[in-house]
Amino acid sequence: MRRFTLWLCLFIFIPLVPSGLPGQTPTATSKTAPAAQAKPAGAKSGASLLHPDSLKAKAPDEFEVKFVTTKGDFHLQVTRAWAPQGADRFYNLVKNHFYDGASFFRVVPTFVVQFGLTGNPAVNKAWTDANIKDDPVAQSNVAGTITFAMAGPNTRTTQVFINLGNNARLDASGFAPFGKVTDGMDVVSQFYGGYGDATTSHQGEITNEGKAYLDKNFPKLDSIKTATIISPAAAPKAAAAKGTAPAAKSTPPAAGDKPKP
Repeated sequence: MRRFTLWLCLFIFIPLVPSGLPGQTPTATSKTAPAAQAKPAGAKSGASLLHPDSLKAKAPDEFEVKFVTTKGDFHLQVTRAWAPQGADRFYNLVKNHFYDGASFFRVVPTFVVQFGLTGNPAVNKAWTDANIKDDPVAQSNVAGTITFAMAGPNTRTTQVFINLGNNARLDASGFAPFGKVTDGMDVVSQFYGGYGDATTSHQGEITNEGKAYLDKNFPKLDSIKTATIISPAAAPKAAAAKGTAPAAKSTPPAAGDKPKP
């Protein structure tokens, strides 16, 4: 009986995210009530971030994103042909200010910088099951590339990671890069990494309690001030011409995601 009890305890407390892989752990339900947010993610886009199915625009073939962070600025170039589903999802998230205010909650030096959980619990929960389907791996996870985290097949949602080193070993596991840092990799390399993997097992608390949880338990983390598409500029909505059938809607992205070193 004592041996059975010991094995049961080990099974319960072993982390669900294998060490060495960039992935997102399944969201755990926190017993603590979600903290109120003074400045929720997506404030500029109203309630759209609470409705993932409404954000399914097709991304341009290539676009550039500027990140203003607590350590400085860096730029990403996204190439849709590398991973169309991932590029479309990232385009919609950035366009609607999902990443504004988000912390770089997992920084493992020489491995990855991971982010994609907002400070707003309601927004986090809205995207928990908004998975997108996998893309074939067309590019390798070399230093500077950005890739969606995942917890298994077809589980990418909002979490992404930037490779800090050559992580080509992740290619065989289905991690498909969709863009690359073109300027400011020195900034990315300076994000606070003193907590290492300590935050990985707390993704449930981060999801459910938001910025308040991170400020209390991991106060040194760097964060994103704004993430903005700067090239090409987002096209304005054109009025439909009379007698012209409305354009077909693109298939909504699937849900899920997670990185793990």
